Amino acid sequence: MTRRGATVADIPPLRLSPVDRSTESPDSPLVVDARRLARMLCCGVRTVRTWDAAGKLPTPIRIGGRVVWRMDEIRDWLDAGAPTRDEWTARKSFTRK
Repeated sequence: MTRRGATVADIPPLRLSPVDRSTESPDSPLVVDARRLARMLCCGVRTVRTWDAAGKLPTPIRIGGRVVWRMDEIRDWLDAGAPTRDEWTARKSFTRK
């Protein structure tokens, strides 16, 4: 039996309203791990890992043995409509020049 269309786990969420960064506390984290990112995106940790492996999330950084994402990059990525990793990298490199 074949399935038609994309499953919910295949499509990263889009934030409908822009993030209000003026209400952030100074204690908000600079990086988030997969568990916290999953809570932010309203999905499971396994879905975050799947999206990362499929190139649907921004490139994570590794600190020691931990895999984390920069919080400001995740917010910018969501504001941009959650593009794929390749498209996001191209956008970032284009805006830096």
